Amino acid sequence: MLHVQGGRMPAICRDCERIFDRDSRCPNCRSPRIVAHPELLELSIAHMDCDAFYASVEKRDNPELKNKPVIVGGSRRGVVSTACYIARIRGVHSAMPMFKALKVCPDAIVVKPRMNAYSEASRTIRMMMEEMTPAIEPLSLDEAFLDLSGTRRLHGAPPALMLVRLAQRMENEVGVSGSIGLSHNKFLAKIASDLEKPRGFSVIGKQQTIEFLANRPIGLIWGIGGVQQKRLEGIGIRTFRDVHDFGRDRLEEKLGSQGTRLWRLAHGEDARRVSRSRPIKSISNETTLDADTSDPDILDGHIWRLSEKLADRAKAKDRTGRTVVLKLKRHNHRLITRQATLAVPTQMAERIYAQGRQLFERVRDRGPFRLIGVGLNDISPAEAAQAELEFLDPESRNRMRTELASDEIRRKFGKDAILKGRALR
Repeated sequence: MLHVQGGRMPAICRDCERIFDRDSRCPNCRSPRIVAHPELLELSIAHMDCDAFYASVEKRDNPELKNKPVIVGGSRRGVVSTACYIARIRGVHSAMPMFKALKVCPDAIVVKPRMNAYSEASRTIRMMMEEMTPAIEPLSLDEAFLDLSGTRRLHGAPPALMLVRLAQRMENEVGVSGSIGLSHNKFLAKIASDLEKPRGFSVIGKQQTIEFLANRPIGLIWGIGGVQQKRLEGIGIRTFRDVHDFGRDRLEEKLGSQGTRLWRLAHGEDARRVSRSRPIKSISNETTLDADTSDPDILDGHIWRLSEKLADRAKAKDRTGRTVVLKLKRHNHRLITRQATLAVPTQMAERIYAQGRQLFERVRDRGPFRLIGVGLNDISPAEAAQAELEFLDPESRNRMRTELASDEIRRKFGKDAILKGRALR
């Protein structure tokens, strides 16, 4: 945090919403939960990221889980989708094979994902955001960018205070917490939201950008994975400061357009606007594996987790896709892709997974693989896809209503209140 001697340091109490000059505690309610920064009342680009979203919803709906380590994921041969912070402290992390997660945290309670419950919570949070600004760019069910430029007159409050109120409403009305990053562009807002999880609120101002980034690892930049990071380390670039010292001309000579992008982001420059109307051509997720593998059970677990995350993002953007794509990269970097077109577009994890699994079974090459990805192409609005589905299958809406009603009963009376016959086998 940048300190200013002899200057004003505006602060906001995150409990009582009081705005004041910085102190160690709120002068009104004495809460230590304050956010303070010289540019606090001027910045307007934010990133909100729910804390361990799936696990938080599970704990909200089942109070018995409150102080216990919770893992959301599949069977023992699957992988972790989300872990609560208690489990994370024990060493559990997303995409970890479930058997490894249970070794480091044997008392963890494993809960199967309930995407409808997560979607419902996400919709409620999105409505809260809509009351603040129309400029919302969702990234998934549990995170979004917001641009609150020009909203101060409308709300009679600076963007920072509106974000404090959003976090309070999320906890009070939805039962989940979030971490907020506030800055002058999307790149920095995203970095800021990860600084103080959970229940964080961090600020990166214009004046401190270069100083703040200088000693941070270059891996903070989107799109720089393990291979690219090793390549950069090979030419002496590990931190943002190394990029500054390397020089723009040398970067562009060695990396081309990627060098230009790296230079700009390393200097905190990001001209992308927060846009909800940007056309979406495809949605995809991929993961580089910790170790090359040919194990079909491990790969199957990754297909499910990626399908689930893909469905999460499609629902957040209110989009569906007609073409499912499977991507595999061998240990020698040879790329294998397979795709199939569905009769009706989808945003449901089960359908994406089922098609992804079929595509995997058609791949004759058995690996080992170092990367796996699942994607959706031929994107269209969800409403149009639902209309097409109802035309082909008139009972689809009734099934959806029945499923949502069953989910609501489980939320109120417990996960075993309604069971399908297959669950008893």
